[in-house]
Amino acid sequence: MQMGSFVAMQSPAWLFAMLIVAVCGSGVNAFYLPGSYMRKFVYNESLSVMVNSLTSIETELPFGYYSLPYCKPQEGEKHIPENLGELLMGDRIENSPYKFHMNVNESSIFLCTTTKLNADTVKVLKQRINDLYQVNIMLDNLPAIRYIKAGDVMLPWTGFPVGFSEDKQYCIINHLKFTVYIHEYQDTGTVIGTGDGLDVIVTGGGNNSATSAFQVVGFEVTPCSVRHPDKDAISKLNMYDKISSPVDCEGAQLCFKEGDQITFSYDVNFVKSDTRWPSRWDAYLKMEGARVHWFSILNSLMVITFLAGIVFVIFLRTVRRDLTKYEDLDKETQAQMTEELSGWKLVVGDVFRAPQHAKLLCVIIGDGVQITGMAVVTILFAAFGFMSPASRGMLLTGMILLYLFLGILAGYVAVRLWRTIQSDSTGWRSIAWRVACFFPGISFGIMLVLNFLLWGSKSTGALPISLFFILIALWFCISVPLTLLGGYFGAKAEPIQYPVRTNQIPREIPKQKYPSWLLVLGAGTLPFGTLFIELFFIMSSIWLGRVYYVFGFLFVVLVLLVIVCAEVSVVLTYMHLCVEDWRWWWKSFFASGSVAIYVFLYALNYLVFDLRSLSGSISTALYLGYSILMAFSIMLATGTIGFLMSFWFVHYLFSSVKID
Repeated sequence: MQMGSFVAMQSPAWLFAMLIVAVCGSGVNAFYLPGSYMRKFVYNESLSVMVNSLTSIETELPFGYYSLPYCKPQEGEKHIPENLGELLMGDRIENSPYKFHMNVNESSIFLCTTTKLNADTVKVLKQRINDLYQVNIMLDNLPAIRYIKAGDVMLPWTGFPVGFSEDKQYCIINHLKFTVYIHEYQDTGTVIGTGDGLDVIVTGGGNNSATSAFQVVGFEVTPCSVRHPDKDAISKLNMYDKISSPVDCEGAQLCFKEGDQITFSYDVNFVKSDTRWPSRWDAYLKMEGARVHWFSILNSLMVITFLAGIVFVIFLRTVRRDLTKYEDLDKETQAQMTEELSGWKLVVGDVFRAPQHAKLLCVIIGDGVQITGMAVVTILFAAFGFMSPASRGMLLTGMILLYLFLGILAGYVAVRLWRTIQSDSTGWRSIAWRVACFFPGISFGIMLVLNFLLWGSKSTGALPISLFFILIALWFCISVPLTLLGGYFGAKAEPIQYPVRTNQIPREIPKQKYPSWLLVLGAGTLPFGTLFIELFFIMSSIWLGRVYYVFGFLFVVLVLLVIVCAEVSVVLTYMHLCVEDWRWWWKSFFASGSVAIYVFLYALNYLVFDLRSLSGSISTALYLGYSILMAFSIMLATGTIGFLMSFWFVHYLFSSVKID
């Protein structure tokens, strides 16, 4: 289930109202903007049920609803227009034969009887049942929810299974008992408050509800496997006719084999509820494990406090004392002490020497700024409640659009860093082009390889060719021009002036007692300790179909992660300078960026211990491919944070040293 949406602002007044009433996303109530999402129905008005792709935590390969022998609507299959995020996530929303009438209870409604099952159809059905595929169905954009008893607790779960197996027999779910919860509003035509803004209720209709309008606030389903006894009578029915004998879910189950026919039917029961529109997603967004989230934050605060103690109590005191003593001496005494100096003061002539692979460093810093900006803005919007679960796929769409438009910032930072390193703007176009193509090109390549696997499996998760052209058009028509524009501004901007001059001959680096890269790689454990608990919930949301909507907690964790990455990188940079190792550029990047290694190792651990049911080489390849892309993105973002903070620290440190 894709959560969140960027909703179009209708006027500046709405923006002001939203900023006032937005609540932090750590609560369970979703925040909705006034607009077309709020729908009201009158008595006996037709309600259309939509179906989405079949999904499973066993294979992670979505398939179309009508890939199984389900009843098709009388008007034929129709695809509902989807946004970019829905297409990327493999959603495929279509109409269904299920038709309700507002506040009209109906039972034993006949849909259709399939033709005789052939061997191929039986094989596909059994495979879907073995892989625990779920049928996802929606009413007024609310997914159908069912409750599963786990001990003394009833756990909510979206969708219902295709079927089940017992004693080597396969049974299919062919009868659904729907419960639709509705909230009734009286005095139609008056203006009422809905919790999100003011809205006007349309005039009611129907015999029993001339002054009422209804809103759908809940949608539950109870799946049944039923063997209808009177086949002759059923064979004469048309779609939506009433079956003469009531359907009994406690009766014989419908276990199928080749040559059988399957009859589908449903019941619908409307129940009035006190739940109002703004709270209708509470059953889906109910936050579980709040104590665990708080533990994660407290754990991160302890790490930050520990590192801050190192930075402010030991490190800053030492540096300030050394600088004070050094600056109190006259020039002659300073010259005499030069040979006796040790530590970071000895690398003053090499600390700003251009690093190896400077172009690559500038490119990844530019892309890291772009990814970090996208993450911060997206989570900030979500934390303030500007993302509604009513708009599926818009969270991912918003992230992509933000990434595209932040290309101007990426180009500016990368080119200005390049100009600072090279002392001129020569080759800035090459830097800007590489920034525009480096991370998107790698992502596009991984997606293309995975898409070939999905095409081969005939999954709805495979992106259509047209979408690839759309992505390429967005890439080269928005991201690339904006990145080049940012690069142009970066080339025109003044380079950052180094506080000290660089010697012509590089200073020899003393032999270290231990490999410096070992310390750099170990530093990634501290940022990982900040985010690993939230990472578990995010992974569960992506791969186990659980809903994640505690963006308030996530934003706090993101802020703590930025602080930890900055502190870790600064401490490691200072330690390297103290042992006269002036090659800090790349090491400051990987000191915080090495958290990506632990994120990927955690993803492997999650695959082995939490996704034990994941089956098939294609599913495993998809998981590993997306995990690599996620870890690579985290490396660019966290590494950029650490590098920029270290660059500022080194510049500030050596600007205090008065040496010609």
